[in-house]
Amino acid sequence: MTGRRVLLGLIGANIQKSLSPVLHENACAAAGMHGYYHLMDLDHLPGRRLEDLFDAVRNAGFQGVNITFPCKEAILPLLHQVSDEADEIGAVNTVTIGADGRTVGYNTDRVGFRRSFEETLGRAAIAGKTAALIGAGGAGRAVAYALMDLGARCVLVHDREASRAELLVAQLTAHFGHGRSGLTDASPAALAEADGLINATPLGMQGFPGSPIAPDALRAAHWVADIIYSPLETQLIKAARLAGAEVLTGGGMCVHQAAEAFRLFTGISASAPHMHEMFARALAIRDGSAPPKSS
Repeated sequence: MTGRRVLLGLIGANIQKSLSPVLHENACAAAGMHGYYHLMDLDHLPGRRLEDLFDAVRNAGFQGVNITFPCKEAILPLLHQVSDEADEIGAVNTVTIGADGRTVGYNTDRVGFRRSFEETLGRAAIAGKTAALIGAGGAGRAVAYALMDLGARCVLVHDREASRAELLVAQLTAHFGHGRSGLTDASPAALAEADGLINATPLGMQGFPGSPIAPDALRAAHWVADIIYSPLETQLIKAARLAGAEVLTGGGMCVHQAAEAFRLFTGISASAPHMHEMFARALAIRDGSAPPKSS
């Protein structure tokens, strides 16, 4: 151990099942540092506002925090600086805190989804093709830009708040040109025209049962992705497997966004393969499919 101490955390709601503490604390240990990762769950801190928690972590000497639902957009006005990529997306999920208290917001969801897609489904699954994205919140916007990075011909967007979907389509059009994005609905007929489907809503997460995509909208010709990993096998992923579709769970995105966040927090590159291994081990313990190891 170098003796360097790293204090990190996560601010958001419904985060008790998060595996971020395991990933970051093990990455710290692998780098020879003493790391602690603290969960700040808004569901368990009644009356505590995001502003209060953010002030507290700055004053407590945190090197950085991750930000998740429902705070990825609300955090923006509290920051001293936002990276160009996070500003483009309009959402932040990683904040570094300097020794002087200066805060900088980043978005590692975009690179996290992109790298997960590349290593699981491969670029050929989306390059020159159409994807239907369900959910245009902070995570959905990051996924939309990642799909464009991967070479998608067109990203069709649906959100239960129509104004959010319209805003994202307008942003994508301004960035990538006309014909690269449009609105859709979640009907089986509309989704049948897409090559792939992505859930970027909380539906399917622990505490938010259900799926935003009906099982009869799924086809064997589709690939289906879900950004949720609590649980890893969401209702959508299970239905997609039954339909014969290729699937992408939220596990890879979790690992790759964490690896990039760790680099931003510490200046040290984490091993993605090691993080994958730790994720799988921790997931098995969390979900009761394997006993905890003593070492």
